[in-house]
Amino acid sequence: MDSSNLFPVGYSDGDVDTNRSGNPTFASIVGERYSRRQTLFGGVAALTMATVSTGLLAACDDGNGNSDVTVDAGEDAQTSAGRVVVLSGTTDGDPDSAEWEQVSGPKVTLTNADSATASFIAPSVEESTPLVFRFSAADARGREVSDESTVTVTPARLGFDAVSKSLEDKVIVPAGYSVTVLYRLGDPIKGGVPAYANNGGDSGFDDRAGDHHDALFYYGLSASGDRDDANSNRGLLVMNHENITQDFLHPNGPTPAPRPESEALKEMEAHGVSVVEVTRDAAGGWSYVQGSALNRRVTPLTETELRGPAAGSDQMRTRFSPDGTRGRGTINNCANGYTPWGTNLTCEENWAFYFRRDEGDDAARTPAEATALGRYGVRAGNGGNFAWTTVQPADRSSTAYSRWNATADPEAADATGDFRNEPNQFGWVVEIDPYDPSKAPRKRTALGRLGHEGCWPGLFSDGARPAFYMGDDGRGEYIYKFVSAAAWSAGDARADDRLAIGDKYLDRGTLYVARFNADGTGDWLPLIFGRGPLTPGNASYPFRDQADVLIHARLAADALGATRMDRPEWSATNPVTGEIYFTLTNNSASGRPLNGTDAANPRHYNDPTTDGEDQRGNPNGHILRLKEANDSGEATRFAWDVYAFGAGADLDSGNVNLSALDASNDFSSPDGLWFSRATNAAGKVNPLLWIQTDDGAYTDVSNCMMLAAQPGRLGDGGPVTITNVGADGAMAAQSTIVGAAPGTNLRRFLVGPKGCEITGIDSTPDGRALFVNIQHPGDDGNGHWPATQTDSGATSRPRSATIVITKDDDGVVGL
Repeated sequence: MDSSNLFPVGYSDGDVDTNRSGNPTFASIVGERYSRRQTLFGGVAALTMATVSTGLLAACDDGNGNSDVTVDAGEDAQTSAGRVVVLSGTTDGDPDSAEWEQVSGPKVTLTNADSATASFIAPSVEESTPLVFRFSAADARGREVSDESTVTVTPARLGFDAVSKSLEDKVIVPAGYSVTVLYRLGDPIKGGVPAYANNGGDSGFDDRAGDHHDALFYYGLSASGDRDDANSNRGLLVMNHENITQDFLHPNGPTPAPRPESEALKEMEAHGVSVVEVTRDAAGGWSYVQGSALNRRVTPLTETELRGPAAGSDQMRTRFSPDGTRGRGTINNCANGYTPWGTNLTCEENWAFYFRRDEGDDAARTPAEATALGRYGVRAGNGGNFAWTTVQPADRSSTAYSRWNATADPEAADATGDFRNEPNQFGWVVEIDPYDPSKAPRKRTALGRLGHEGCWPGLFSDGARPAFYMGDDGRGEYIYKFVSAAAWSAGDARADDRLAIGDKYLDRGTLYVARFNADGTGDWLPLIFGRGPLTPGNASYPFRDQADVLIHARLAADALGATRMDRPEWSATNPVTGEIYFTLTNNSASGRPLNGTDAANPRHYNDPTTDGEDQRGNPNGHILRLKEANDSGEATRFAWDVYAFGAGADLDSGNVNLSALDASNDFSSPDGLWFSRATNAAGKVNPLLWIQTDDGAYTDVSNCMMLAAQPGRLGDGGPVTITNVGADGAMAAQSTIVGAAPGTNLRRFLVGPKGCEITGIDSTPDGRALFVNIQHPGDDGNGHWPATQTDSGATSRPRSATIVITKDDDGVVGL
């Protein structure tokens, strides 16, 4: 006898052959089912929406016969992080209840879990990860049956098809996305303020949205109206209003000088900053709250406080503030920053051109004063933007308009009798508490005075001194960082007096300027009075003290030999790697001549327009990234490379289109820059980088645009030597360091309407709503957006506006 039959390894009840029919056995059904599911596990493609609803095993009986109810949890499926997954179970019989629950895997929030159809957002994962869900139902007698299904989640990836270039007068986004116009020029923010007529007759812009919407940031609000960083349904948008388009603010354009007070006041109030409450309703729609108590405008007339080393300096004294500690307003606010303690950093950029200086004023100044004013563009002979100084105010004691005249008054004994020093009160990073309208904004002078294009924090680490990164938006200007003197204490993130925490971290520290070396390394050079050339003996400009160094940071950077860049603009910090990215928007032939390139600004070329007009220099710009030594913001050394070069896809791939861009991702003049928030899947593992353009070189081919990328890491490319070509055919070799070509990990996500700049971007913490600003649409004289977003034949005056972009399935935008 074969002994193996006496001792079977498997289980047998001894009655295997009782039913001798050819129907399948229970064991064979189980085997077939799991064989099928294993095949699906490896073969299902990644889905934007994974709906799992095909047949699986039913539950067994209750011991007294078959159950009244059977359930089916659907087939296994695969998706990627950030996408919506729909779990669709089916039942047979008459269940008293049905529900889904998660059995294993990274925890997710199930929506409608107590029904047959539930959904969730696939969580962020670093590698392919299974999530198991159980679908259960109970019959009328309370007997429960259940079935399970597995959803395998892979790391996040770009989840949209690139949009084509466009010259239409509307915002174009990928299929599966929707655009809502949220907050437009002139929209009332206070109760009782009438709707905007948009005919030039509106007034009261201290209670309306300003013009030229720029950088923005979302601050969460709780149900009680307090700070809640995690709330994605209610919050405050804080945004800059960089400039104005005069023709659209007045019935028939601006009145020539002397300017009427009503027009000049309107123009001033249309500058500055908005704080406005926004909400998402149950259906997912967004709107702003007109009468919110937190709504606020900060304009050039709002009183401010000066803080830090330059506060109280004799170079900050004016007729309005004889002690040099107070000021009025903020202007030409472009990029921004934020703080972990819940405040907003708005940055004053091209403020210099608002000031008038009469011919001959240099003679009334010391040589050092004349040098400094010229270096910042406040030149004698300038009439000042919008001729505000020609206003004769009804209140003859008002200095709201005369303050823009920086000409020294010969009858004034010193700077406290005129506004010769008023330009020194601008060019700063300004901190605003969005949650407290009673608090005056504070200008943080320790961060230096320049054409501030953003002030973006690096990664904060408990016990380490935090760093903030800044560009100076001018051709040939510099990249800076500020390192606080105070080590970060995580408990300060929740302090009630947020501006007092700003005093702690932003009023003392060291300002540095960057020098880029040809070998891919760089140095942070400290702007410290008494060190190196920053002394009274400096021949080009005699520095008197640390306040003087900070008020004239450009002159200090000149003296230290910093690297002149191709118009540094926004910065952004990768929330995973800590690498810092900077947009270098462009440069002209005079600013970047053939013999004036360097490794970090390596190109001189021609990008002719479609009608053959030459555009030489670096008209398309590039994006540079750097990595601090030891990943520390306190470091004085860094490594760098060029992440991507802007270029048309048709340009010379060996010397101009160095990033191998094609029709799906070619761009020009990068400006706005932002990484997705680390609070959702788009900002984890390999975060999305969003790139916005402010272009003039490529607008014969496409309106300005926004792209999304998943960049690699610094060092993923290598050294390259290119050949630059001048207008006369002369050639010059230039070495540089280029990152890996982005390929399909860089795609065009949005194209804006005619004449606009795309600038300003943030999302809700959950990443399911993306806020983007459309600045000065119709600036070419032909557009009528936002009315044309829904009516292509509209002819109303164009208006800058904030839009909200959402995914039609309510998933994370971009994934």
